Amino acid sequence: MSLDHYVTLGRSGLRVSPFCLGAMTFGEDWGWGSRVGEAEAILTRFLEQGGNFVDTANAYTKGHSEKILGDYVRQRSLRRDELVIATKFFANLFPPDPNAGGANRKSVMAACDESLRRLQTDYIDLYWMHLWDQFTPIDETLRALDDLVTSGKVRYIGFSDTPAWKVAQAQVIAGFRGWVPLVALQIEYSLLERTVEGELVPMARELGLGVTPWSPLRGGVLTGKYTRQNMRDVEPGRGERVKSYFTEQTFVILDALERIAADLNTTPAAVALAWIQGRPGVDSTIIGARTLDQLEANLAGLMVQLDEAQVGVLDEVSTPTHSFPTPFLEMAPTVMHAGATVNGVPSEPWPMAPASDKERY
Repeated sequence: MSLDHYVTLGRSGLRVSPFCLGAMTFGEDWGWGSRVGEAEAILTRFLEQGGNFVDTANAYTKGHSEKILGDYVRQRSLRRDELVIATKFFANLFPPDPNAGGANRKSVMAACDESLRRLQTDYIDLYWMHLWDQFTPIDETLRALDDLVTSGKVRYIGFSDTPAWKVAQAQVIAGFRGWVPLVALQIEYSLLERTVEGELVPMARELGLGVTPWSPLRGGVLTGKYTRQNMRDVEPGRGERVKSYFTEQTFVILDALERIAADLNTTPAAVALAWIQGRPGVDSTIIGARTLDQLEANLAGLMVQLDEAQVGVLDEVSTPTHSFPTPFLEMAPTVMHAGATVNGVPSEPWPMAPASDKERY
């Protein structure tokens, strides 16, 4: 597969590259990240390879990420419509103003105008709610987003890092009221974060939302650069959050990645990215890169083809623990079919089922 093997995003006609370039690392304003020249080189290489989908946010490097992207497009006289630019609202960039953040109508409208100014564009292709605002009615947020689409400032909308029940509520409200629907869901998803498979991913597939995983390498942990030997001495640029992932379960997964990578003559990162891109419901995986070399290493994931046995190994070593009702619902086929063969697949008899007609009341 290549970057120009475009896929439609969710239940929409918007065509995006299978990897999306995450721009959270554009700018050094957080103490780590890419210098402007490095970010521009990364953008150039991504676009040269056929990538068209770039994801940023108003919060990333205090707005500098959006500015870098806007400057790049303007200075090179790129045709704006060639790019699918996604950004997010929610973060408050004007403290202590209480209405400069969140998902209320006033904040959403103002944040959109600020992002358009930094991006130096007339419209945003995909506008994400970065987080769920527990203090704003969801219909207020949806109506504001619908107005932005109607006005031409936004083309499509999506939610990031929001509970499944709230996303489902929003999508149903939008449908009943004739407002623009959500087309995508952005969530953390990787071999080290699979709990989303319990509720969020099935919900997204049912409601027509394309899944775009963020942190598919869990902050670089799945690249293999952290080992049992060096984990006590390294100081990741992103701090203690990354170090909290240094568990025995992580290294068991890394061992499997290393073995499969050796068999395929590639890297653990490429294998991890190939695995996530092949998950049901995933349309485009968000890859980050602070350097050009990191981008090239991540793009290699598109060239990796995992066979059924290799996927099975990775699935087994990373099996998540799901909360209720997922474990209970796994009994459903047995209860429904009770020993019958359905679609060619036999089910086990349910132990609580009656043994004979005489025992049925």
